[in-house]
Amino acid sequence: MEIILVTGSAGLIGSESVRFFCDRGYTVVGIDNNMRRVFFGEDASTDWNRIRLMEEYGDRYIHYGADIRDQNAIAEIFRTYGTDISLIIHTAAQPSHDWAAKDPYMDFTVNANGTLVLLENTRQICPEAVFIFCSTNKVYGDTPNYLPLIEQEFRWEIEANHAYYQGIDESMSIDQSKHSLFGASKVAADVLVQEYGRYFDLKTAAFRGGCLTGPSHSGTKLHGFLSYLMKCTMTGDKYQVFGYKGKQVRDNIHSFDLVNAFYHFYQAPRVGEVYNIGGSRYSNCSMLEAIQDCEAITDKKLDFDYVETNRIGDHIWWISDVSKFKKHYPNWELTYAVQDILKEIFTNNVNRWN
Repeated sequence: MEIILVTGSAGLIGSESVRFFCDRGYTVVGIDNNMRRVFFGEDASTDWNRIRLMEEYGDRYIHYGADIRDQNAIAEIFRTYGTDISLIIHTAAQPSHDWAAKDPYMDFTVNANGTLVLLENTRQICPEAVFIFCSTNKVYGDTPNYLPLIEQEFRWEIEANHAYYQGIDESMSIDQSKHSLFGASKVAADVLVQEYGRYFDLKTAAFRGGCLTGPSHSGTKLHGFLSYLMKCTMTGDKYQVFGYKGKQVRDNIHSFDLVNAFYHFYQAPRVGEVYNIGGSRYSNCSMLEAIQDCEAITDKKLDFDYVETNRIGDHIWWISDVSKFKKHYPNWELTYAVQDILKEIFTNNVNRWN
């Protein structure tokens, strides 16, 4: 019996993973204690998503409300399923730059210590399992901000003949840059995942995502760019744009496309891998372009303020080069562009947000 263990299972990528694998006949064990509500307030609670998963999949989805930092609780879950655990998808995290600075202890223990607990249990109890970690492009700190960017009408861009025009690849240094404390705690986890692969020969991978998005996101002011932007456009809530003239660029990958990448890795795993993963040139937008798209889809105007000060550690321009992953897994394809993602977020949340 192949058990898929998913942390952060009621969140965006976690719940997409639950659906993806349950729909393919696997039994999924989810771990999620709704820390997102602690971080961002009641509006960001993932309870609605957990309840939906439990109703939808019945006994194919087994939920635990454990804290990933709790060594005893996590060890008990691992021992319960033992070597039947064939894949761990670790998505649980404190995901916000701004929040991390308010409580560095909480941020670091969740992101770094929690990852260590999961890796060590994998090594001790199910060492043949595949371990996939949701890392972040913030491990590169603000190094991307020193690229020679060009200001256009609605976005920052890079010259077509630049080495990173198709996106930033894994060769960029993660060292000697300003990361935010969130970025630093994710660096610690990312390097641990690599080291458990290289040192203990475990099948591990760190997927360094850009903006991860989709209709199951509990978007909030400090995390969940497209989801929260669409929510504010639909509800009339005030939105704030932070710095860079609103022209900062992100690639956006739909949660399904990301989890499908996990599935490809799971079927042919490697040891201690690192992949930049995101929407690439296929799916990217600036803040101003995303606002225009949201307004067109909803037929409403967004009420927003512009704040001159950018967020610390924020990127001006980020597009992921996914060519390394594509080389290793040539059958994987991106299927959702930005407009597709926004239309789905709108359609799936009309009843929740109107």
